[in-house]
Amino acid sequence: MKKIPVAAIFFILSLLLPGCVIINIPGGIQPPVEKFLGGKGADKVLVVDISGVITGGERTNVLGAQTAPNVIARIKEELDLAAKDDHVKAVVLRINSPGGSVTTCDIINHELKAFKNEKKLVVIAELMDVAASGGYYIAAASDGIVANPTTVTGSIGVIAYNISAAGLMEKIGITNQTIKSGDKKDIGSPLRTMSAEERTILQSVIDGMYERFLDVVMEGRPGAFTREALRKIADGRVYNADQALKLKLIDRIGYMEDAVELAKEKAGIKEARIVTYSQSRAYKNNIYSGLLSNAPETVNLINIDAGPLSGRVGLDFMYLWTP
Repeated sequence: MKKIPVAAIFFILSLLLPGCVIINIPGGIQPPVEKFLGGKGADKVLVVDISGVITGGERTNVLGAQTAPNVIARIKEELDLAAKDDHVKAVVLRINSPGGSVTTCDIINHELKAFKNEKKLVVIAELMDVAASGGYYIAAASDGIVANPTTVTGSIGVIAYNISAAGLMEKIGITNQTIKSGDKKDIGSPLRTMSAEERTILQSVIDGMYERFLDVVMEGRPGAFTREALRKIADGRVYNADQALKLKLIDRIGYMEDAVELAKEKAGIKEARIVTYSQSRAYKNNIYSGLLSNAPETVNLINIDAGPLSGRVGLDFMYLWTP
C-alpha cells in the first residue's frame, strides 16, 4: 500500500475541516520539581541550565506547540524556588549558548544579580561548548567563571542584521509604497537602501548597547582589567579557554565537577547534594542531564508554527555570535 505524505494529510484536513485541528495530549508543561543529581549532605548546589539562542519567545515544536516557557520566565521561577529553599547554598549556571537578544540577556543578568543581592548566595558559571556574546554577558553576573578546556567564549559586542531587497524589487517590478509619519520611521527597512545618516543613527544605538556590555563585564570582573584594556579585547572575536584565562575573562579551566567544587568553596561548605529543577516527568540522573520539557497539552495540526523562520521583518539588536 502506498504511503500518503504527512504534508498531504495536513492539506486535506485543512480543506475538510474549518479552523484548527487540535489533539489533546494529557500532561502538558508541569511546574518544575527538584531532581537529585548527586552528592550528599543537607546543603544543596542548584544547577541552572541556559542553552541555545537566548530569546524572550516561548519555545515551540514544529507543530507550533509550546514545549517550554520562555527562558526569562523559567530562570526567574527557578531562582524564586531556590530563594525559598534555605538548603540551597550556591548556584551553578551551566551555559551553552552563542548569545541572543540584547534585552533578554540583560534581564537574565539583572535577575541573577538581584538574586545574589537578596539571598547572598554564590553563583558560579560553567561554560560548555560555546558561551559567547550574550552567553558571556550572563556569565558576567556570576562570582566565578569556569570554562571547559574546549570552550569557545568572548565575542563581546553587538550586532544587528539587515539586508536590502531594493535592487531585487526594482528588477522584478515591485515598488515600495510605505507611508510614514517621519522620514526616519522605517529606518532599517529591507524595502529600500539605507542612507548614510540612518546608518550613523543605528550605529549610535549599537555603540550604546556595546558600552553597556562593557559596563556589565567591568562590574562582573572587578580588577581584572581597565576599561581600555577590555575594549581592546572586546572587538567581537572569540577566544578558546586558554586565551580567555590569560585575558582574565574566566577564572579557571575545568569541568562541571570543578564548577561545583568552586561553588562549595566560595559558599563555605564541604559537601552538598547537587540538584536541578525540571518537569516532573523529565529524567535526570547526573550533572550533565539536559533540562527537557514534557509535551504540551495541545498540538495544532494545521496552523504550523515556523518558529524563528516566521520572525518579524526588521532589525533585531543581538548579543550574538553567529559565524
